[in-house]
Parts: sequence; structure tokens; C-alpha cells
Amino acid sequence: MNSFKDFFMEYRGAIIGAIVAILILFTQFYKLIIGIILIVMGAFLGNYVQRNKFDVKERIKNFIDKL
Repeated sequence: MNSFKDFFMEYRGAIIGAIVAILILFTQFYKLIIGIILIVMGAFLGNYVQRNKFDVKERIKNFIDKL
């Protein structure tokens, strides 16, 4: 019994993480999380493009020219 307690105390973070991951999968909460991540990434990308218009245009032009 003592070895089980030691095992749980050593790996409790991994066990709790696995339980949370299973709950997220069963409730399909991951779809919402992925959606939120995509929205935040899109906002950062849009902000970067807005602040660096000329650099972005030049990079896209150079990329297209290479193709």
C-alpha cells in the first residue's frame, strides 16, 4: 500500500493531466479550445500585418517571385 502512495505522490501531476485530457476529449471541449487558439493567432497575425504592411508586401512579393 505504501508503494502505491509513493507512486501516486511521484506521478500525481501526470495522472491529473491525463484525467483532465480524458474529460476534454469526452466533452469535445477541445474544439472550443482550438477555435479560441485560432482566433487569437489570427488577431496577432492581423496586427502584425497592419503594423508592418510594407515589409509583409515585400516578403510576399519576393516569395511569389521565387515560385
